[in-house]
Amino acid sequence: MMTDFLMIAALVLIAAFFWQLRQMAEIARRYMEKEASRQRVQLVAIAMDAARPSVGGATGLGWRASFMFEFSTDGINQFKGKLKMRGNHIEKIEWPIFPEPEWQQAPSAKGSFGGGCGSSCGSKGCH
Repeated sequence: MMTDFLMIAALVLIAAFFWQLRQMAEIARRYMEKEASRQRVQLVAIAMDAARPSVGGATGLGWRASFMFEFSTDGINQFKGKLKMRGNHIEKIEWPIFPEPEWQQAPSAKGSFGGGCGSSCGSKGCH
């Protein structure tokens, strides 16, 4: 009877730790998508690099994890960075030195479809 209880309690504890790791991975992915957009780079991939149990902090018992992410500034070259978390909180992001994204500086198309300049031209032609 007591053995069954201990087995169930251990199983629940393992499931809770697994759930917290999955939650951390989802938070890291969403955070890096926003951060990549802010840095004007393309996020290619993010993966958990390491995780270890941690005691202390606001939650008491939890995880410390580091994630490796890859990003591109031009669609060809890739760079790697690191994100560190404790529980559900981002502690640190380590970005490598990378060139300014050039593809973001390209002019965007405006006006009507098909190369016209829209309603401002009228019959006079484009300026």
